[in-house]
Amino acid sequence: MTTVMATNSQLEKTTAEFRSLFPGAPKMYRAPGFVMPAAIDFFTWVAIATNRAPVIRAHSCQFQETVTLELAALAGPPTGHWSDFVRGVASGLIIAGCKLSGCDLIIDGQVPLGSGLSSSAALEVATATALLGVSGAKLSQLEVVRVCQRAEHDFVGTRCGIMDQFISQFGEAGHALMLDCRSLEFRRLPIPRDVRIVICNSMVKHELAAGEYNRRREDCEAGVEALRAFLPGIRALRDVSLVQLEEHRQSMQERVFRRCRHVITEDDRVQRAAEALSRGDLARFGELMNESHESLRNDYEVSCSELDALVEAARHRKGVYGARMTGGGFGGCTVNLVRADEVESFRHQVCAEYAKSTGLKAEVYVTSAAQGAGEVEVAR
Repeated sequence: MTTVMATNSQLEKTTAEFRSLFPGAPKMYRAPGFVMPAAIDFFTWVAIATNRAPVIRAHSCQFQETVTLELAALAGPPTGHWSDFVRGVASGLIIAGCKLSGCDLIIDGQVPLGSGLSSSAALEVATATALLGVSGAKLSQLEVVRVCQRAEHDFVGTRCGIMDQFISQFGEAGHALMLDCRSLEFRRLPIPRDVRIVICNSMVKHELAAGEYNRRREDCEAGVEALRAFLPGIRALRDVSLVQLEEHRQSMQERVFRRCRHVITEDDRVQRAAEALSRGDLARFGELMNESHESLRNDYEVSCSELDALVEAARHRKGVYGARMTGGGFGGCTVNLVRADEVESFRHQVCAEYAKSTGLKAEVYVTSAAQGAGEVEVAR
């Protein structure tokens, strides 16, 4: 388990909240949100201590609510309640062979909810790391990632991929991470020190987002099934070239074709973006970010007018390498790669233009690539 350092302010705040609700001296754990893909220095914090009962008493600082979960009765379908994340992670750890202690914990999330910055993955990974740490149980980092992904599938009802949880666990400060989601091989790519990851929150989240994410996956699965009639050896869209997709376009609905085209071209963009970043070619990396947004908007159709307005406001600003939406779409955030000396000008100009075009006030977060999940010690 990684040990990370933190300043006193967040530790004192979360510890004080814990002690106002539960007895004992807590240990502290945290896991980061994710964008671009890199772990970012927006964290979900968990303060935790064992209790003498076979239950998890969990409190959410965001919802100001406490729930009690019996360790022997964690199973059940999604309820739509925030505690489904905790319940799903605890259940998955037990199924994986971990003997969990009864415990009291509080969750304090810095990752904005519904922003597309992987607040759910940060919550899952932070909870798993804390439950393992306080129970003295052992599980590999990769199996923790898999437990958290299954929790979101089975207890939350979102058929997410593995990338968000993986990067929340394996992220490294100052680096982006390129992940092969089939083999789970990865490599870390350094982000130059003179650039910043700037996140612009549209402050909107359209209600159709959750269901539409699952529909996009269904469309892609339908595309694979149609293509197997001609390409029987394929397992997923990553096994299909753009030429092959175009050749068999008539075998599927136009909507399904466009969903598949996005995935295939995005896979290629990721490869080219990794190579650009590895050689420090930020101009090319930014061009690929821009192309990705166009594909997400036109082929995958997960953008919205507010995200498009933020991207348009950002792209032609001085010092901006690239801009695109991030997360599941239909609102939430854009991610921008910006030269460090132009960040304040960028913030002012983009917020002003976004307000003029939409009447909305965006929030802007300047962040760097952060360390993955771990126990927290006080930085002296």
